[in-house]
Amino acid sequence: MKLSISESAKEALLSSLQEANLRFQKTYPGDKPDRQAVHTVYGGANLFKSDTTQKMGGIALKNLQTYAPNFVVLAKALKLEGHQYLPTLEKDITYLSQKLATLTPEQRKHEAAWLPYSIYQKIVAKLTTEPVEDFRIDFEDGFGNRPNEEEDATAIQAAQELALGMKNNTISPFIGIRIKPFTEDLKERGVRTLDLFLTTLLTATNGVLPNNFVVMLPKVTIPEQVITLIRLFEIIEQQFDLPKGTLKMETMVEATQIVMDDEGRNPLMRIIRASEGRCIAAHFGTYDYTASCGITAKYQTMAHQVCDFAHHMTKVALGGTGIFLSDGATNVMPIGPHRGDKLTFEQLNENRESVHNAWRIGFNHTTHSLINGFYQGWDLNPAQLPMRYAATYHFFLSSYEDAVFRLKTFVDRAAISTLTGDIFDDAATGQGLLNFFLKAMNCGAITEDEALATGLTIDEIRSRSFYKILEGRRSA
Repeated sequence: MKLSISESAKEALLSSLQEANLRFQKTYPGDKPDRQAVHTVYGGANLFKSDTTQKMGGIALKNLQTYAPNFVVLAKALKLEGHQYLPTLEKDITYLSQKLATLTPEQRKHEAAWLPYSIYQKIVAKLTTEPVEDFRIDFEDGFGNRPNEEEDATAIQAAQELALGMKNNTISPFIGIRIKPFTEDLKERGVRTLDLFLTTLLTATNGVLPNNFVVMLPKVTIPEQVITLIRLFEIIEQQFDLPKGTLKMETMVEATQIVMDDEGRNPLMRIIRASEGRCIAAHFGTYDYTASCGITAKYQTMAHQVCDFAHHMTKVALGGTGIFLSDGATNVMPIGPHRGDKLTFEQLNENRESVHNAWRIGFNHTTHSLINGFYQGWDLNPAQLPMRYAATYHFFLSSYEDAVFRLKTFVDRAAISTLTGDIFDDAATGQGLLNFFLKAMNCGAITEDEALATGLTIDEIRSRSFYKILEGRRSA
């Protein structure tokens, strides 16, 4: 039968469609396979030292061991599933811990206590080896408005400390600074701190930046603020002979105007485009945003409904672009009200209850963020780190078996499609499943060996691209 559409007409139409498809794919390439830190710790620039992140690990570990000396106490404090069935006597807890440590992966599936035990062990290991994944040297809210001479001196000193940390290998894998916003009243101060800090750092390191260095620009409301930062980046890059595009930035979602502008549009994509490819992440500012919504201080919390609205609007605007998204911070600190070495039983009990309550709040906030697809958040105090990892590990480990089954099935389907010659082009779904394991491995929730249960090889997993995995299997 003769077809109605000629080859020339079809080719012309499909060529035009190809151009449109490629433009779309360039704008929405999908999730980046790069490692994303599970949190960012914000600390006042005046307090930053070359070994700050290492010291934070010691503080965090002490906090955990003081208020949860074993996995049972942690499970009961957080009310993890099945906590009521765990033993309470120390000798029984010790016996159970020893038993769990010897189980095979297959046996662990049938042991309910394995999940809280594994979470606790992984938290201790993380706080010992890499307690802080990302750190922001803060010249904004964590530093405050101080005399210009003091901020000048702090910018220079903090840059020198960072250079020393680079030399001694004592800084976090991801690091950066947060300057003051480019609002009309603070733009001069923001630019001067940026210049002083980067000039001091690059002079001290002979033009070398730390790995994964980023500049956070807060309170962004219009693209022109981002454009200004990019032009400043270019000047500094030229001054130190850095390749164009070396300096990266983040923006903050912390005002209603960045969610909807004066014309009723979401301006986030325009703000990202204004960065000319240099903006890698958008962080949510819980307390500035809720304040901009008119929420009083008592009710400014990560659990407020207006935050979920902002999160979803951000997801809608930036979904598929590869921009990393981060949630905000819990402002309830897990620190007991009583200090000193000679506390009464009642004071010790009050401390424990206060810390456990703050733990539950932080754990629930982080879990809520993870469920909503925000795999990163802020921490403001090292005592918050145990619960950051507790929630993150619980999220991944409690879904591990199901994710293994789904990805293994997906890989098998891809193999069948390859063998039969069918077209298998749903790589985005496979990438989403692969990203689950990449994120879980990055934060220490699972090992590479545990990821092998998916049917993928180590090299395939390390490729970080499900599309490349399919291509490799087809070519083989």
